[in-house]
Amino acid sequence: MPRAVFTLQVRPERLAEYRERHAVVWPDMLRALRDAGWRDYQLFLRDDGLLVGVVETDDLTAAQAAVDATEVSARWEASMAPFFATGNGRGKAELELVFDLDAQLRALEEPTTAPSGDLS
Repeated sequence: MPRAVFTLQVRPERLAEYRERHAVVWPDMLRALRDAGWRDYQLFLRDDGLLVGVVETDDLTAAQAAVDATEVSARWEASMAPFFATGNGRGKAELELVFDLDAQLRALEEPTTAPSGDLS
């Protein structure tokens, strides 16, 4: 599965509320993401407000456009815009993959998991 990783900056003074809002996201927003092709989507938040998103999708740009086309996304984005240092959540900075352990192990024709057994 293709995976995209991106960053955003949440305002540090809004971290607690940002976490609360994501504890239970609106069901129709969850469905819109799923239906737009977002799979295994996770957000990680650092104490200084750095937000890292990880999502499996065939094309992040197309998946973002598909979810943006929904009414619920417009409402969600409007409600979340004040949380971001950029003024909105649209300024995703996609990160470039520079190392993939499994890919390099496969290139060596090595197993991608350690042998099972007693590690002591």
